[in-house]
Amino acid sequence: MTIASAIDYQRLSFEYQPCADQRDGQAGGAVHPVVVVGAGPIGLATAIDLAQRGVRVVLVDDDCTLSTGSRAICFAKRTLDIFDRLGCGQRMVDTGVSWNVGRVFLRDQQVYSFDLLPEAGHHRPAFINLQQYYVEGYLLERAQELPNIEIRWRNKVVGLEQRQPGTPEETVALTIETPDGCYTLAARYVVAADGSRSPVRKLLGLDSKGRTFKDRFLIADVKMEADFPAERWFWFDPPFHPHQSVLLHRQPDNVWRIDFQLGWDADPVLEKTPERVIPRVQALLGPDAKFTLEWVSVYTFSCLRMDSFRHGNVLFAGDSAHGVSPFGARGANSGVQDAENLAWKLAYVLDGRAADSLLDTYASEREYAADENILNSTRSTDFITPKSEVSRVFRDAVLGLARRHAFARKLVNSGRLSVPAVLHGSPLNTPDVDGFGGTMVPGTACVDAPVSDAHGAGWLLQHLGGEFTGLVFGSPDSFDGDSRLALEQIEKSGLPLRIVYLGTSTQAVSGTAILRDDEGLAAQRYNAAPGTFYLIRPDQHVCARWRRIDAQRIRDALARASGAQLPASKAHESAAMAA
Repeated sequence: MTIASAIDYQRLSFEYQPCADQRDGQAGGAVHPVVVVGAGPIGLATAIDLAQRGVRVVLVDDDCTLSTGSRAICFAKRTLDIFDRLGCGQRMVDTGVSWNVGRVFLRDQQVYSFDLLPEAGHHRPAFINLQQYYVEGYLLERAQELPNIEIRWRNKVVGLEQRQPGTPEETVALTIETPDGCYTLAARYVVAADGSRSPVRKLLGLDSKGRTFKDRFLIADVKMEADFPAERWFWFDPPFHPHQSVLLHRQPDNVWRIDFQLGWDADPVLEKTPERVIPRVQALLGPDAKFTLEWVSVYTFSCLRMDSFRHGNVLFAGDSAHGVSPFGARGANSGVQDAENLAWKLAYVLDGRAADSLLDTYASEREYAADENILNSTRSTDFITPKSEVSRVFRDAVLGLARRHAFARKLVNSGRLSVPAVLHGSPLNTPDVDGFGGTMVPGTACVDAPVSDAHGAGWLLQHLGGEFTGLVFGSPDSFDGDSRLALEQIEKSGLPLRIVYLGTSTQAVSGTAILRDDEGLAAQRYNAAPGTFYLIRPDQHVCARWRRIDAQRIRDALARASGAQLPASKAHESAAMAA
């Protein structure tokens, strides 16, 4: 299937097809390794990642269409890096509107501007704007290329039973409602990516806790020819929409997303009518502007999350697990990071490479990330929509100072834009023991840098891949004898670890390809010197780093991070034989 335009995406409908589990009777057929519930961006990303790792996935959705309207539109650099690994990042970037710059206005005057990616040497922009139906469409096309993903449309989860809970034989039995009636779908694990109203969450009798904000916002997707730059523009108290806020984003296909704050007393039905929307848009664009309305919605929002993202063999991801306000683009971006965190751990457990307890770290790490997103999102909302006169006076004073004083700009909060959480307290991390500076501490998502290999120029993240990787700064022939011996021990040990060398040339040594740090940016960003060793997780988070290469320390850190029983080292074997 090749989808040519936004209209195609929004008009697509997928046929319901009976499946083998229905033909096998009400008791269900074989136990599937993973069932993913929800074919939105998070469910699709999870299914693709698992399938690329060799796991068979059944993806069920109660609908038969993609989303309509812009919905989630801002996709951050970290998410684009993940989409690259899923095989569809370039399509996203080619279609999306790339941007790095944002501007903040108070009334009709610019307060200041900011650049989210002020330095060169990154493969992807800070953000792209891309309507959610494009994102879902590209992910769906990628999923359809993978033979071990089965997508079942109009399959609604209406029942759930966890069988033999707390045992190694635990499975989940889903009751699925279809146009042909109900059937049982059994899985070793279920990923609930079924949105903020999650039926799976309700079937388990669970809820999300947090804060609902008493305000309403109007989204208007407007198609027009305009000369606004591809930037994020945010107005506080503009003259064309006094005492409220407005956000403007450019999207593909000459569609512009405009968010108008309305206030809690606004009638959501009335405010969606053209008679109310068109004058608001004209006030922003001018009375002579020519435009058409593509999509309109009125929304309220909450900042909340489930107490735990894991309940037995059911794991929650994306909006089913946590919700935030749209300011800062933290919803879909954090959901895609959930998917990447979960997929490699599920694959390791299902493949027998790690104990089931590794999945507990998915819950703890992503709950930590959700709390960080909720904190930032709540602060943004409180600044944008002050609930008292004192709060409003403080906000306006900060905005006034920010015109001339850099310190005040740090206090302005029109939506702290999405960045990946640093998983400081993760049990998978090995704390630093050597002297390190810089920001690439254990728990940090890897940053990119330009590199070259024998085939030409490329990017560091492309070479880190999706397995445990040892990133070694320097080439094998440049190390001292102890370091060379340690590297030989690692490479001959049978450890599930790829080694990537990053040096000053691309020559091959003993058949090992070496990357070249073209501009020295990788060494700079990783605070690395010759001999520095980084242990990278399959989701490209740093889990350990050292100034010198030590085979035993690397082995211990790998065992900790992977939850795996590793082959014994030569030293351990010798000790065992002596005993």
